[in-house]
Amino acid sequence: MSRAGRSAGRSASGSGQDAATVDLSAVIVAASPDGPLVLLRQIGGDLLPSLPSGPLEPRHRTIEAGLRSWVEELTGHSLGYVEQLYTFGDANRHASARGQTSRSLSIGYLALVRETRARQGDDIAWQSWYRFFPWEDMRAGAPQVMTRIREGIAGWIAEAPRDEREDRESRARAAFGAAGDRWNEELVLERYELLYEIGLVPEAHRDGAACWAPREAALTEAESLYSDHRRILATGISRLRGKIKYRPVVFELMQPRFTFLQLQRTVEALAGVELHKPNFRRLVEHQGLVEETGAVTSNTGGRPARLLRFRRDILREHPGTGVGLPPGRPRKT
Repeated sequence: MSRAGRSAGRSASGSGQDAATVDLSAVIVAASPDGPLVLLRQIGGDLLPSLPSGPLEPRHRTIEAGLRSWVEELTGHSLGYVEQLYTFGDANRHASARGQTSRSLSIGYLALVRETRARQGDDIAWQSWYRFFPWEDMRAGAPQVMTRIREGIAGWIAEAPRDEREDRESRARAAFGAAGDRWNEELVLERYELLYEIGLVPEAHRDGAACWAPREAALTEAESLYSDHRRILATGISRLRGKIKYRPVVFELMQPRFTFLQLQRTVEALAGVELHKPNFRRLVEHQGLVEETGAVTSNTGGRPARLLRFRRDILREHPGTGVGLPPGRPRKT
């Protein structure tokens, strides 16, 4: 978090004890050929990476204006598409705040950008969001980390009191499914919250939460973020994965002209699942989301491909239209 972000820990009254304080955190997402990226800050070698954030101040006309101001100041990025996610205010958001009577609130936002050429340096960089949620990338089947997750969940269920065991089984299956179930890509936050409760993510121990798993059992295959920023990121991923189905927001990440394969690969990377190409093409064409530009590109490694563009008239004709996700094959996870 920025030094300015730390100043959000001071109350408006200056007492630092009685008033809630508010900071603004941004999940800034861009698409790349290798998958979805999120913009992070790294201040000092002893601190975990954080989302761009800063305090809401009297000079900010609106909350969103405050967010845009902080992001541009910290990253050099001028935001386009922005939407509010949620207000995060758990009592243990910041480990340093334990024992204080004040509460630190953070209003999370999701922002989508096309360009990744914002100012970068030692303190700010784009990172794959799968570095923090490797179990969410099911494009090539279940990742290796899923074996450890399922073992941990199985132990948590097995050691439950008899009257709690059925409830734990139900919650685990709802979040992670079982072999043969269709993977629900939208449940990013629910899966993270379950791993936090069990103690399979290190921040649960860092926050002093009551966990089933010991600290040494926490997953090392995924990286953590500062404070509760991994929870905020999980909320952003969940929101985006759901929204691409019923709003054409994916085109906020696409270049003005793109091939159909580029569109499919972007949607697959965001959703973390592999799509059936003919079914996806039929769905997109049926929705009337794209139109041909009349140009082709040879930068495909194969046959030239037609270049498409987003048909903006759809926003007036059918504003509730998204790319959707055709049902995929059940995966053994």
